[in-house]
Amino acid sequence: MKEFIVIGRQNSITRQGSPYVILKVAGQEEQFTVSVWDVAPDMPPEPGQLVQFRTVKDFNGKRSCSLPDIIVGMAATETHPLYNLIPRPVSQERWQETISRLLTYCSDPRLTEVITDFADKLYKPYSQYPAATTVHHAYQGGLLNHTYQMLHMLEGLYPCLPYEIKVERCILAIMFHDYGKVYEYSRQGDTQPDMYLLGHIYIGAHKLQNILELRQVPPEEIKRIVHCVLAHHGQREYGSPVLPCTQEASIVSYLDNISAKVDSMESAADGDYVPVLGTHVIK
Repeated sequence: MKEFIVIGRQNSITRQGSPYVILKVAGQEEQFTVSVWDVAPDMPPEPGQLVQFRTVKDFNGKRSCSLPDIIVGMAATETHPLYNLIPRPVSQERWQETISRLLTYCSDPRLTEVITDFADKLYKPYSQYPAATTVHHAYQGGLLNHTYQMLHMLEGLYPCLPYEIKVERCILAIMFHDYGKVYEYSRQGDTQPDMYLLGHIYIGAHKLQNILELRQVPPEEIKRIVHCVLAHHGQREYGSPVLPCTQEASIVSYLDNISAKVDSMESAADGDYVPVLGTHVIK
């Protein structure tokens, strides 16, 4: 039997009330998601543990197995060949390097001060939470890596654009666009009541607006920055209360889409159909 390492876990409950887990596992040759029935929230395996499968059923691209079909081993050590397959948050040094380079493009001292202050404050919580449960960056620290990818892409994109774009708006919107996921999920990726009561778009927009008002940023400027957060899903059917109607909002939305979709493809196995992408992934 092939050996895999658990790189993500989501606890869930069937319509009949039975507990199960959705595991994201990776091996030397493939990576996939599998539902394991009758596994309670306090039962193994946890991310980092090694597993083997006696039998895995595949129904229209959705894999599942029962509890007796999975063999749970020890946590992988640094010397194990699968250890490095576990996604980990980017280092604070790399995070700060990208922030520092982006700050060289900024000219608004009031907004620059906010960026500098919150780049430090957001690193630790973002490094402890996932960006999603199954769709993209669904692992502890995925929220940091997703945000970092967007900022790092902006770092390369902004100098190429021959337009009057205020980059501070993009930076702040990216930093806070998924801020609400700290309240939507637990560190282990379990959904929290705030996901359904408020949603991460509102939470992030509200938090950022309060920060900017306290820093006495002009109301019109606040409106344009918060708009980038509200519009970052790009379409109403994807959860955006408004559509992107500024260049900065469009940039933020496209960068979010690139980061999320590429990670979704990275997480899929060769030939898997990924519903969020509407296509099969070929590697």
